[in-house]
Amino acid sequence: MSKQKQSRVDLHGKKIEALTRIMQQVMKENEYLRNLAVGTFETIKLMPGYEEAMNNLKEKVQKDVEWKLNR
Repeated sequence: MSKQKQSRVDLHGKKIEALTRIMQQVMKENEYLRNLAVGTFETIKLMPGYEEAMNNLKEKVQKDVEWKLNR
């Protein structure tokens, strides 16, 4: 393999390694955010008034859907 081709292969290898590290970091951050979201949601579910707030939200969504369908 010529020197130019080898250096190109080495460059591609380094880029692949860098992309692999970046994707691993993105996956770690995604897992962290998922855990944070689940924990936050579980905490909110324990707050007083949660059921009423959810029912109000469901009613609002239903009204919005009906409004959009009737336009």
